[in-house]
Amino acid sequence: MTKKTKKLRRVVLKISGEALMGKLGYGVDPEVVKSISLEIKEISKSSAEIAVVIGGGNIFRGLSAAAKGMDRSTADYMGMLATMLNGLALQDALEKAGVDTRVLTAIDMCELAEPYIRRRAVRHMEKKRVVIFVCGTGNPYFTTDTAAALRAIEIGADMVLKATKVDGVYSKDPVKYKDAKKFEKLDYMEVLKNKLKVMDSTAVSLCMDNSLPIVVFNMKKKGNIKRAILGEKIGTMIA
Repeated sequence: MTKKTKKLRRVVLKISGEALMGKLGYGVDPEVVKSISLEIKEISKSSAEIAVVIGGGNIFRGLSAAAKGMDRSTADYMGMLATMLNGLALQDALEKAGVDTRVLTAIDMCELAEPYIRRRAVRHMEKKRVVIFVCGTGNPYFTTDTAAALRAIEIGADMVLKATKVDGVYSKDPVKYKDAKKFEKLDYMEVLKNKLKVMDSTAVSLCMDNSLPIVVFNMKKKGNIKRAILGEKIGTMIA
């Protein structure tokens, strides 16, 4: 039987853009987005208030483009625009599933989404709407992981749920190394000192400075998003 901790009141779910492409290799797989939306729908019926921060790596990765010679700021802005595409895809799937949803953007695009205003975001969540934060922080040089940490702190979330392809944090890549050790629990400094690839150091530092826990878990396993929000002990806890 899975052990339980305190049920969460308000959470930020961080989903990478790569998670949306499924087996396509690029873009958005409608079946994957539908599956994620149905899980979120099931959770939204509980007392938990849910916000989602979504990445854009399935469409454009700013850091990779910068490494190949593109101006870093330009590349990062392009990556932010990619998150808008993903946010709209997720909104569409959620609303087709019957979930009230709002997309809030850090870069003004009034024809597509509402501008990010903290009080507005909180009010939407209080009304049981799922809020999707797009365009990161609105600034280059900051990742969507950092955006997830920042938004979680701003809206008073209980936890950041980092959805990944593996079932927690390991000492090294578990796909490549069979002797990789899984950590059940870590503190922030262990993550930073050992340069564990969980979230970027800015995101982890923000969470550490504000005592905001992070749970890293495998979103590919059906029902794991719900388990994480309901407080079941899955993945790796960073606190």
